Amino acid sequence: MTNSSIAFLFPGQGSQAVGMGGALAASHAAAKQVFEEINDALGENLFAIMQDGPDDAIRMTRNAQPALFATSMAAVRVLEAELGAPLNSLGGMTAGHSLGEYAALAATGSLSISDAARLLRQRGDSMQSAVPVGEGAMAAILGGDEDQINAILADAKSSGLVQIANDNAPGQIVISGAAAAVDAAIEIAKAAGLRRAIKLPVSAPFHCDLMAPAADVMAKLLADTNLSDALMPVYCNVSAAAETRADHLRANLVTQVTARVRWRESLMAMSAAGATKFIELGTGKVLSGLVKRSIESNAAVNMDGPDDLDSVLAEM
Repeated sequence: MTNSSIAFLFPGQGSQAVGMGGALAASHAAAKQVFEEINDALGENLFAIMQDGPDDAIRMTRNAQPALFATSMAAVRVLEAELGAPLNSLGGMTAGHSLGEYAALAATGSLSISDAARLLRQRGDSMQSAVPVGEGAMAAILGGDEDQINAILADAKSSGLVQIANDNAPGQIVISGAAAAVDAAIEIAKAAGLRRAIKLPVSAPFHCDLMAPAADVMAKLLADTNLSDALMPVYCNVSAAAETRADHLRANLVTQVTARVRWRESLMAMSAAGATKFIELGTGKVLSGLVKRSIESNAAVNMDGPDDLDSVLAEM
């Protein structure tokens, strides 16, 4: 029977690390099959890069995006195998952070694993090539609310385009845009006394209007990709609202390339819809931490490897 109080979360870029997914593949045949399917879809041994690196290779956007998706889907398949039921019958809702939205759709039957892996490889390539290296940047600003950040960005825009990219949690907002404008925003934020403003080690200015060329690429690719209605509500990045219709999900995947990730609002919306337990499936604990920062008295656990399985099952 579906537990409507459970929400499944899927991480985005930044959690990747050499060795990711290796323990799951070694301990569960269902996980190994996912990595083999994604290798076949991409026509290369991505799993070998995930295990052996080097670090520079796994950090490359074209590898990081399908690799993070792969570990999320491996965790899904292990959980399904352990409980003998599809994910959509085990929880009430789901959401993925940026590229994690592709995992949310695959986990809910909207998108095939192979199609999602190919889309993410092309998404990574198109996002990387949209802006020449060094011309864009991103920064995390800690300690300010949205109104404060908007005021800072208004002052910084004389140096170029700069926008909110991620509203992750109370007091944790990421900005993105032209490198000079991001640098200016950092200095303005520091002068305003905000707790911390630091440039992020990313290769492109994601989730801002500079990504428009990548959005055009994804619009064409997604138009030729089969999407079905989701079997579980997906709280989309761009709307922070539940969607199941394939046409809405497709449109949101295009829009999210240039739009902000409304993660804090998504968590609040899921909580308001009855979610009391949040289970992060994939590499790292970033989203579990954001739940604990955003919503009071909510349980959050993650499943990165086989050692996490018992704690996840205990919550279910």
